[in-house]
Amino acid sequence: MSQYPSITGKELIKALSKIGFLVSRINGSHNRVEHSDGRKTTIPVHGKETLGRGILSKILRDIELNRDELLKLL
Repeated sequence: MSQYPSITGKELIKALSKIGFLVSRINGSHNRVEHSDGRKTTIPVHGKETLGRGILSKILRDIELNRDELLKLL
């Protein structure tokens, strides 16, 4: 089974901004990020709490990015 990095929501948003994702709106502690090609997802930002592997997996599926591509961005 592949290992996902221990990453916070804020760190994930920073990494995704390197490939063109922008925060389009914020609702409480949830940030909606969108890419110009139409990919979008919601990322929870709960302080310094890391994202669980299930939610991180779901986010990566939503934006059509694999684990190895994410690791290169970090």
